[in-house]
Amino acid sequence: MSEADENTGHPPATRHGPEHMLERLIFFSDAVFAIAITLLVIEIHVPHLERGASDADFLYALAVLTPNFIGFIVSFYVIGAFWGGHHRAFGCAAHYSEKLVPANITLLLTIAAMPFFTAFLSTYSNQRVPVVLYCCWLLLTALLNIRLVRLATSPPVVDPSVPAATIATIRRRGFATVLGAVTAIVVGLFAPLPILAQTSLLSIPLWRMLLNQFAKKTA
Repeated sequence: MSEADENTGHPPATRHGPEHMLERLIFFSDAVFAIAITLLVIEIHVPHLERGASDADFLYALAVLTPNFIGFIVSFYVIGAFWGGHHRAFGCAAHYSEKLVPANITLLLTIAAMPFFTAFLSTYSNQRVPVVLYCCWLLLTALLNIRLVRLATSPPVVDPSVPAATIATIRRRGFATVLGAVTAIVVGLFAPLPILAQTSLLSIPLWRMLLNQFAKKTA
């Protein structure tokens, strides 16, 4: 208890106001990201083998789970990347706005559903519909992320002291994810092996580099 509280006998003051509401929004978002990224591994079920199974049986059972492990790794980094973008964007925020709530909740909805789409993709990794559906969900998440990032890095939310170049860089990262997701959708629709769409998600860093180069040339 603080000295003022000891003198007055009143309970400690409860934090409130716009800044406190912004903190609560960020803490809640962090919790959803953490839960979603943890649920990914729950979809990888331990294989059941009969007592006395050979080493070859165990190795085969693990090999069968390869698509599940690939899906887990891909989605782990995907969700981690979105959390990183959320962290960077709200690191620029200094004020609360009611517009943040629906935009943030909608983004978190897509993040929370990612374990399902990952499991669907992993179970049917060679089928076009699950692969393209996963990439479409990723595109939707990326578009909603752009909307939220723009709100968090625009007045009246953004801290006026944040450099414009920093804001521009944060926003470009979001567009790179959109372009990468679109690339993966196209590959998933037309490639002979739909699973190649997952590999196409590696184009996201490439798109980011291209957007940065374009920004430098037009600056």
